Amino acid sequence: MRVVTRVAGNMALTVLGAAAGALFQTAPAAAATPAMPSLVAYVRAGDVWVSRGATEQRLTTGGGWSRPRFSPNGRSIALLRAGQLWTMRADGTARRRLTTRPAAGPSWSPDSASIAFASLSCSGGPGVYRISATTAAATPTVLFPAYCRDEELPAEPAPAAKAAAAGSLSDRLRTDDAVAWSPDGTRVAFRGGDCESIYDACLTVGTVATGGEKTVAAYGGGSLQTSGFAVVPSWRADGAKLAWTAYQQGETVADNQPLHVVEYDTATGAKRTVGASQDRELAYVDAGRGVATGTYRNGSWVMLVNLATGARTPFHQGSQPTVQPVK
Repeated sequence: MRVVTRVAGNMALTVLGAAAGALFQTAPAAAATPAMPSLVAYVRAGDVWVSRGATEQRLTTGGGWSRPRFSPNGRSIALLRAGQLWTMRADGTARRRLTTRPAAGPSWSPDSASIAFASLSCSGGPGVYRISATTAAATPTVLFPAYCRDEELPAEPAPAAKAAAAGSLSDRLRTDDAVAWSPDGTRVAFRGGDCESIYDACLTVGTVATGGEKTVAAYGGGSLQTSGFAVVPSWRADGAKLAWTAYQQGETVADNQPLHVVEYDTATGAKRTVGASQDRELAYVDAGRGVATGTYRNGSWVMLVNLATGARTPFHQGSQPTVQPVK
């Protein structure tokens, strides 16, 4: 039996014979896989994989997993399965379900002690909750909308079988409720908010201490003659930039903007498009690079994106990337 050894980070991993193919895959020779400073986790065929170079390791089996997010200390991953929130160690062990309440798009607090997630609010629309990542059977508390903080939590709906994803990619992303907790812990970016009383779709940055909300992207309603969405926000490590996935249909064909990534300067409010058309779900590697889901070889691949030049390098087949913080 042939012994196959792969190296991931500083740890040598040895597997035997055919089992090697099940756990590890190498990127196509035609695409030189870039080396990353830390692990990148991503989803392929409903399971979570990690890699920092040519070698991959699968962390979950059975499918149905989505939206992995590394904790700021790099030791854990929050993720979703069957519409509920789970955590596991960065090596895929010690999986634990945190909620029975339906959850979407988790994001960690800076101290890695709590997780924010989206779920139905007291208003009947999407809300943002916080739950302890360490306390067993913890009860979530409301972050947004602020007026729900003193209300009883909405009843948990009965579990329902999740329908297969249908429609175009933009249709599937339109209602993605992933949230993003700022690196300093003071703000949370999320889809919707009070701005939905004015606009057809919007993205909000909420201040945790006060409950105040600021609209950073909006479509339709008011004086806007566009339709579209802004979803899956992601903060740069210094909090100076916020990126999200956007789509716009304008009054004319010239105003249309297919799926793309917007980078927002949190100090000036300036916005710019980074990456290429159909790029989405950006996660920052550092100040100058990010990993995003892009279209490559007629499928979804995690692409390394140079944020200054727009140059893109294929990393691995998959989507929904998250980057392990470098300490």
